[in-house]
Formats: sequence, C-alpha cells, structure tokens
Amino acid sequence: MLKIKLARFGKRNQPHFRIVINEARDKRDGSYVEMIGYYAPAQTPKILELDIKKYEAWIAKGAQPTDTVASLFEIAKSGKGFPAKKKKPSKKQQAKKNAEKEVKEEVKAEVKEEIKEEVKEEVKEEIKEEVKEEVKEKAKEDAKPEVKEEVKENKTASEKQEPGKEKAEPKEPQK
Repeated sequence: MLKIKLARFGKRNQPHFRIVINEARDKRDGSYVEMIGYYAPAQTPKILELDIKKYEAWIAKGAQPTDTVASLFEIAKSGKGFPAKKKKPSKKQQAKKNAEKEVKEEVKAEVKEEIKEEVKEEVKEEIKEEVKEEVKEKAKEDAKPEVKEEVKENKTASEKQEPGKEKAEPKEPQK
C-alpha cells in the first residue's frame, strides 16, 4: 500500500521535509517512488511547495496521505499560506509587565486610601459646621422666650418703680 508522507532531511533542529510517495512499510527516509513537494517549517516564513496535480493523481491511484500531509495539502490548496505567528513577549518582558501591574495596583490602593481620608476629613468639617449652626439656632430659639420674659419683667419692674413718671428726655444744650 502506497502512502504520501514526509521524509525528513536537514540538520539537527533545522528540519526540512520532502513530501514523497513511499511504500507504507518502508523506512521514513529511505528510497521513494516520487517526490511531489517540499516543506520547510523551521524557516521564517514557512515554505510549502506541493504539486497539487500530482497529489490528486496519486490519491486517484489509491495512495493514502498521512494526517500531516493531508493538513499541508489543505493549506496549499487554500493558497493563503500559513497564518502569521504572534510574537510572544520574553520572560523578562512578562515579569516586567507583571511588576508594573502590581506597582500600579499598589499605587491605586494608596491613592484610594488617601482620598478616603481626605473625604472623611471634609465630611467631618461639614458635619461640625452643620452641628454648630443647628446648636446656634436651637440656642437662639431657646433664648428667645427667656429674653422675652426678661424684657417683660424689666418693663413691669420699671413700671412698678415709676408708675407716674415718664422717661426723662435729655435736655438740649444751651447756646
């Protein structure tokens, strides 16, 4: 039974694959019937060359593709190529970013506490002013009847002492 599979070539940690037609029980890197493409995953961007007509012809003859080759065929068939690889930050960058986040959170917490204290002080001052005004108003209200009574008592006392006398008017100075 024929298989369409990858034959590995290249140095260590620098693999290159040939897409080949081979007997299922033969060695991975041994002799092959036909080479129909090339795949280099270690290069940037990845290189994939696959003769789609030959691939389909071998499929028609009964060759079975491996899962990897089938997925590579779908990528080659779509014509879009490989998706761009997102760049990951290094461990140092991640640690720096995390440290910055922690510092920001600490500063936010400190600022919140400071603002809370300031607001508490402002509220205390406002409450003190309100209480002072309320106490003054209550004192005035409480004092009004007492003052009225004192004034009445003073009037009645002065009337009792001098019932027939009117208030003396000051004399005008002579010229």
